[in-house]
Amino acid sequence: MPPLEAWEKVLVGDEFLVSVHNSQNCIGCHGGVEGVDDKDAAHEGVVRDPLADSERVCGVCHAETSQLVTTSLHQNLTGYHTMLTARGADFSDPRVETAFDNHCNTCHTTCGQCHVSRPNFTFGGLIADHKVKEIASMKDTCMACHGARVSNEYQGKNEGVEGSVHWLQEGMACFDCHQTSDYHGDGTEYAHRYDGAPGVNCLDCHSEVAPGQTTIEEHTIHAGKVACNVCHVSGEYKSCYNCHVGVDEKGIPYYKTDESKLTFKIGRNPYKSEDRPWDYVLVRHIPVTPDIFDFYGDDLLPTFENVSTWKYATPHNIQRNTPQNQSCDSCHGNAALFLTADDVAPAEREANAAVIVDEIPPTSWGPYPEIKPTPATPQWIWLLGGVLGLIVVGGVVAGVIVIVVRRRAKGS
Repeated sequence: MPPLEAWEKVLVGDEFLVSVHNSQNCIGCHGGVEGVDDKDAAHEGVVRDPLADSERVCGVCHAETSQLVTTSLHQNLTGYHTMLTARGADFSDPRVETAFDNHCNTCHTTCGQCHVSRPNFTFGGLIADHKVKEIASMKDTCMACHGARVSNEYQGKNEGVEGSVHWLQEGMACFDCHQTSDYHGDGTEYAHRYDGAPGVNCLDCHSEVAPGQTTIEEHTIHAGKVACNVCHVSGEYKSCYNCHVGVDEKGIPYYKTDESKLTFKIGRNPYKSEDRPWDYVLVRHIPVTPDIFDFYGDDLLPTFENVSTWKYATPHNIQRNTPQNQSCDSCHGNAALFLTADDVAPAEREANAAVIVDEIPPTSWGPYPEIKPTPATPQWIWLLGGVLGLIVVGGVVAGVIVIVVRRRAKGS
């Protein structure tokens, strides 16, 4: 998204000045020294983003939320620590710590970076003259960080790939599906974003396709075996490759990647559990490489192969009818849809062993269990009802004819 003008980033509007969120005044949140005329002296101790300490500032009024947010993956970046540690990163090593602070920590966010300004990842700037927005901006907050993949998929901005029916037809915002706890945390320390039950469950809205409720044979056959989006993603979604990081001659951290590609790959479920029981899920390639941190030192990820580079994915371009669900043969036996060893770089095959599909589901799978439709009125009752109806109607018609004939006979 385009950066804000310099004045837009810092302009404080009148609406904020008279709002409840200014009751502590500037110094109450940002710090500084009052009663002095010198600019430098007045700004001594000023904190650019005081909401990084949410309990001290936000917690004055929003005590419960400010405590929960410490468990939010948006704020604590536990997912990064989990995956990098599994790859062998030693966070007690100053080289790893520096690399993480320079490049990974930009994804960290605070209360203010959602409710007051754009995230630092997109170079910050006040969204609405410092007004504190109760509901974060979908465009300036959610899509500011999740734009290259999620929003392009959701809104249909990937060339030739239809966006989500939830956006194109219903105009649904992120928070129509994602609960507040998905952003603020719920008090549980999750290891990564796919740890625990899915935050969004299709069946919460589409209960009619749940096992035991649906009359659609494919839903009954695949329930609990195939994730919903495997069949209902409209087409390809973005995969990224070969990220390298460093610091330029001006001391500014940078990263660069190869050109991203649109891919569609079904893989084995690496997080199979009671909450995520499926055998097959969608996967996408992420840009991490064994030498991603080589600018800071050699072999900083010594067990790189412990975590896959084709990752469990939840693309957002959802449609009811898709190329892969047109018929059984659209998917079964179609090797092009599945992540096979041939799709994976030789150096990454060991890391991706848990997600590579060794046997493509053939068209001859089965026999499938008999599908029992939702209980309905037996057909013989409908037939009997029809016959009785005809008898009744026939009797009424016959009775009318008899009456008419008798009246005519009396009249004559």
